[in-house]
Amino acid sequence: MTDIRNDVDEQQLQRWTAATCTGLADLLAAGPDDAWDAATLCAGWQARHVVAHVTMPARLTAEQFGAEMTAAGGSFDRLSDTVAARDASLPPGELEDALRSPALHTWEPPGGGAIGALSHAVIHSLDVTIPRGRPPVAPAEAVSAVLDHLAAAEGAVFGIDLAGVRLEATDTGRSWGDGEPVRAESGALVALLSGRTLPDGRALPRR
Repeated sequence: MTDIRNDVDEQQLQRWTAATCTGLADLLAAGPDDAWDAATLCAGWQARHVVAHVTMPARLTAEQFGAEMTAAGGSFDRLSDTVAARDASLPPGELEDALRSPALHTWEPPGGGAIGALSHAVIHSLDVTIPRGRPPVAPAEAVSAVLDHLAAAEGAVFGIDLAGVRLEATDTGRSWGDGEPVRAESGALVALLSGRTLPDGRALPRR
């Protein structure tokens, strides 16, 4: 399958990233009052932790990020947990502003490019919306782009074993792979390919 990076230009990917982050800010700003404390697909993280993680590029300078990485002993996972635990206590308005920040919308992870940034935004937005039974805040085209990207990598991005698995998107009629069918809407398939466990208990095996 052709990688989505060859099919969509960087500016479009950034526009989708901006729409996704802004959509998540709008959703959380609309409430209910406990929206920021709601559980997510990220184990142990509430919505506020997810947003604190997603918005790190809007809050930390390169120097600050380097200092955080050094303090974490070079482990990005440890850094993520530390920053999320600390910055989840920021006022919701500050986290919302970070989601709307142009600096976040144009940020690209090292080596990941614009599709990596879009994937980061879409996946974590789904971490918040799926447990609430809400539709994706990301544009449908953005969800499809990320799904294409993850499926083209055959599960390698998150260490998912797709041997003998056929993914079927019930909302678009598209499919990937051969074998035992796994049917879900595109957003749920993105979550599964990202190593998440859906509220109904479904998960894909790890390599």
